[in-house]
Order: sequence, then structure tokens, then C-alpha cells
Amino acid sequence: MIKLYNHELSGNGYKVQLMLSLLGLEYELVRIDLMKGEHRSPEFLQLNPFGQIPVLQDGDILLQDAQAILVYLARRYGNEDWLPLDAEPMSRVMRWLSTATGEIRQGVESGRLDHLFNVQSINIETATNKSNFLLKMFEQHLAENNWLTLERPTIADVACFPYIALAPDGKIYLEAYTNVRAWIERIKQLLGFVGMGGIG
Repeated sequence: MIKLYNHELSGNGYKVQLMLSLLGLEYELVRIDLMKGEHRSPEFLQLNPFGQIPVLQDGDILLQDAQAILVYLARRYGNEDWLPLDAEPMSRVMRWLSTATGEIRQGVESGRLDHLFNVQSINIETATNKSNFLLKMFEQHLAENNWLTLERPTIADVACFPYIALAPDGKIYLEAYTNVRAWIERIKQLLGFVGMGGIG
């Protein structure tokens, strides 16, 4: 049985839950209470020394990092639709996984952390500026593409979707981004889609 260690407010944990559901996989959810600091407990640090969620356990396999887990799930349980093996299309997917850990994290994810969790180390002005730049780029890209790459949903979309959709939690609003909102709705229509708080 697959186990997912997660917290219900985590966008990174949610993207793994979403992928599990899109693949039709059963799993056990193990709640880690971030507010009580359970991610810093000795027991959890045995699972991930960085003290971060999500963590996925699949039999004897233990994985950390949301993007790495998406790659694992796509290759082990999915097919090449979610993550192609040929070098060029795979590199296109990987580019968006990097965007999820780079620009999205520095922008809309940081804005959400500031407003929702009051994380003191975040410069909200910088996060807001990065968010606006990012959303304009997404808007332009999605004007000509239904999906982020390869003309079909891939783990690129799953990786980037949560924090874009949750941007209003960080007071970054999406009304001006018609194409972004249409992409969000397309993802919500995928067979197996599940939501989380803030994403219906």
C-alpha cells in the first residue's frame, strides 16, 4: 500500500494527491501536523531529513520532494502520456518542473506562505512582483496552448497547477488572466481530479 505523508494545506502535497487520483491509485494518507511542528519530529526526520512534506512510501521505496514523486508515479504507474521517455519531449516536461520549484515557488507560493502562514522571511513585494511576471508569462503561453507542453496534460501541468490555482490565497488574483483560468478549469475536468481547500 502506498503511504502519503502530507498536510491538507500543502500545495506540494496536494499535487501528489492529485497525481495519485489521476492515476486511480489507492493510498493511505498520513497527516503531518505542520502547525504543531510534527515535520520536525525525530520520527518524521527519519523519513525526510529536510523536514518537508510530502513524503511518499511505496513498499520499500521512500521518496521525498513533490516533483521527484510525480516523476516516480508517472513512470511506475502511468504511461508515456504523463512523462514521455524520448529526450526532447521529456526535456520540455522537465522545464516546467523546474518552473514549479523556481519561479512558482519564488512568486505565488511565497505569497501564499506570507499571507496564509505568516512566514516572516518572505519579502512580499518581491513575491508579488515575481507572481505578476509569472502569471503574464503563463497567460501568453496558454493563449496558444491548452496545456503547458506536448498538447496534452502531463506532470508538467500537475506540478504547476496547485500554486497557480491557489494564488488568491496570497492576494494574487486571477481575474485578469483569462487563459490561466481556462487552463485551471481544464485540469478540473480531468478524469480523477480531486480538489483541496481553495481549489474546488
